[in-house]
Amino acid sequence: MAAAQAAAFIRALAEANPAPKTELEYSDPFTLLVAVVLSAQTTDVAVNKVTPSLFAEAPDPASMAALGAEGIGRHIRRIGLWQAKAKNVAALSQLLIERHGGVVPSDRTALEALPGVGRKTANVVLNVAFGENAMAVDTHIFRLGNRTGLAPGDTPRAVEDGLMKRCPPELLRDAHHWLILHGRYVCKARRPECWHCVARAHCNYPDKVAGPSD
Repeated sequence: MAAAQAAAFIRALAEANPAPKTELEYSDPFTLLVAVVLSAQTTDVAVNKVTPSLFAEAPDPASMAALGAEGIGRHIRRIGLWQAKAKNVAALSQLLIERHGGVVPSDRTALEALPGVGRKTANVVLNVAFGENAMAVDTHIFRLGNRTGLAPGDTPRAVEDGLMKRCPPELLRDAHHWLILHGRYVCKARRPECWHCVARAHCNYPDKVAGPSD
């Protein structure tokens, strides 16, 4: 897909949703970081059901580290991979205290050095908490980038790099949200709802799905 076409695709999403935001519930960079770590292979809806009680008991790195993996686990048993996630959240909280004075760093390298934090999670935190032009490629954006021709690639990093190049600079920060939401609710994995896609005219997907109004 040419840069101009990709820009038109993203602008169409922008016009339909001028003020996008993450669906994860959080109150500060720390609770955002924890929520994103918990969201791996789990829906935001499921994470939002377990974090209120967790954050009520442990709203900061010190109280989270004191809670420990077992205490954290009591709150998050309903989500997938909860045992590994509880260990990671306890460990990253302790490292935030030891290395960063209990403050979530705004540096990619420092973020990715924390347990349970990969490039995607770091990109979400950098984008949402610190306002950086970062593109977090999850399964939805990876699928969308390849299916539409917006930014095809064999790996999430390849799709990320393609999107960073093709997205209009002034829309880059919010593009992460537009694309995730579009992949989650419209350009779905099993049956994309092409009939009400606002960017349909700019999409290269050859097998567009017809809907009731087509």
